[in-house]
Amino acid sequence: MLFIARQRAALPSPPTTTSQSDTPRAMENSTSWYNSSESLRTLWVTVPPAGRVQDGVQDGMQGLSLPLQVFFGLAMACMLLVAFLGNVVVCVMVYRRAAMRSAINILLASLAFADMMLALLNMPFALITTVTMRWVFGDVFCRVSAMFFWLFLLESVAILLIISVDRFLIIVQRQDRLSPRRAKVLIALSWTLCFCMVFPLSVGYPALPMPPRAPQCVFGYTAERSSSAYVLLVMLLFFFLPFLVMVYTSVGILSTLRHNTLRIGTRSDSVGLGQMGKLGLSSLSRPFHINIDMSFKTRAFATILILFCVVTVCWMPFATYSLLATFSSSFYGSQSFFEISTWLVWLCYLKPALTPLIYFWRIKKFRDACLGLVPKHCKLLPQLSGHARRRIRPSTVYACGEHRSVV
Repeated sequence: MLFIARQRAALPSPPTTTSQSDTPRAMENSTSWYNSSESLRTLWVTVPPAGRVQDGVQDGMQGLSLPLQVFFGLAMACMLLVAFLGNVVVCVMVYRRAAMRSAINILLASLAFADMMLALLNMPFALITTVTMRWVFGDVFCRVSAMFFWLFLLESVAILLIISVDRFLIIVQRQDRLSPRRAKVLIALSWTLCFCMVFPLSVGYPALPMPPRAPQCVFGYTAERSSSAYVLLVMLLFFFLPFLVMVYTSVGILSTLRHNTLRIGTRSDSVGLGQMGKLGLSSLSRPFHINIDMSFKTRAFATILILFCVVTVCWMPFATYSLLATFSSSFYGSQSFFEISTWLVWLCYLKPALTPLIYFWRIKKFRDACLGLVPKHCKLLPQLSGHARRRIRPSTVYACGEHRSVV
């Protein structure tokens, strides 16, 4: 500003009176003064305004440092590969093997499909935006990608809700009502309902701010009550309420399992003391088949509980962040909003990569199918025959339940 004031003071003033002989010289001086003032006016206008976009990041908004860009780029690339390939193996295994098409496996395959599509249709574009800190795919695709993002998130929550209620009915209520056909009907209904709920995002309602405010299109601050009501409805009805139901079912299942375990232990002690003189000490070492059945149910429920904990840790912060960004203008306009968004989006994309690893750790059939895909020359340990495996671990021969035996 001081430089501009000096330039203005140094400019020659236009002549007030001129004679007829000095007319050409006066016109020349007036023209030079006009050109100087025009250049100064251009200099004044081209001063960069506050809040403009520069290098993909708005002025006043803190971007990512180079180490963070490298970290998020490598992490998202690894998560993309693991999430896509691992969930493809789950879907193919359930589709190709008839023995794997039980109700619970069909639900897990639908969950894997949602995670696979999330990794395929959203993670690559978030990766590019995180590295370049600008959205280069247009406004229309921004809205469509946001619709897909919330569709796959809500569908995953819906599938976990169905599985939790099914485990609750089996273990607590002793009612096994979910057949493969009913599972397919519930999957179709959940996909339809979630799609109807998120479809308005693709047509611009509510309006979504484009990056670089975030690495992808997310909910932003809005003064419209209808848009705020839509975000609140999505979060409460399709996100937080299912989580509360899953917490209730998990607590009920854990309480029932604890009660059954204590009852089995008390019964075994009473039987052992009452028949010790008649049957001898050998009767105490005989396992009760109800204990084997409860162990089977406990392990199946433990896998679902681990999935629920992973979803809670990975997605609950992002849901809370979306509510804060919608209703708090100070939070949405903060300088560190882009960095916070990147961390929470990265945490949100961590869940599709962890799900196949949980399947590999907890489900033996999935682990065997994954190992069967590995070429023979890449295996470190030799493949043992079935007879040798049974001699090493006799407990893997069979597991007896109350109504069935699995060989």
